[in-house]
Amino acid sequence: MKKLSIIIPVFNEKATVEEVIKRVVTAPTFQYRKEIIVVDDGSNDGTEKILKSLRKKYNFVLLRHSKNSGKGAAIKTALKKVTGDFVLIQDADLEYDPNDYQVLLGAIDKNHPVVYGSRNLGNKNRGYLLYFWGGKFLTIFLNLLFGSKLTDITTGYKLFRTDILKNIKLKSNGFEFCEEVTAKILKSGYPIKEVPIHYYPRKFSEGKKITLFDGIIALCTIIKYRIKD
Repeated sequence: MKKLSIIIPVFNEKATVEEVIKRVVTAPTFQYRKEIIVVDDGSNDGTEKILKSLRKKYNFVLLRHSKNSGKGAAIKTALKKVTGDFVLIQDADLEYDPNDYQVLLGAIDKNHPVVYGSRNLGNKNRGYLLYFWGGKFLTIFLNLLFGSKLTDITTGYKLFRTDILKNIKLKSNGFEFCEEVTAKILKSGYPIKEVPIHYYPRKFSEGKKITLFDGIIALCTIIKYRIKD
């Protein structure tokens, strides 16, 4: 039986992390067994205590950074422990629905070992307009530089065949992980397939963390990895 490794980076998500993990545990995944790896990225709001309690109940792998290092850093830490055939990234908020796992897994085949869940294929929930158009701009810009036809490079749902992701030398520690991994996947010659997913955007008052500064870093990251490996 194949195994799906689900990486959950967490930073100060005490209001949502329990529900997210419950949904991940119960989400259908066809014939895949689940390996859940949670990385507490230096939370200081009580999330750490909640995760320790949940680990006893659900028996997932729990790792912790002593200080907040960023989403990319958390993913890199988790990758060292991954043993599954495929890797899926799951944010710790409630913007993405684990019931979409089978949509992503169903699109995987030998010709498409990387699948992104796109929020822009049939989904009407856009969230903040500036945030939505910022993501669109980054996607269009990357498409122009790499000759791709993607619709949502900043999506939180990315599914990779494990060997492909582990063979990429990831450098990014922050949210620019999305731009780096997409650029390097494309430069490696692997096509990225997109499928529509559900999306439930939250407000900044509810804990959304991406800022304009993160967008600038993301733009620079695309340019950087177009020029160099």
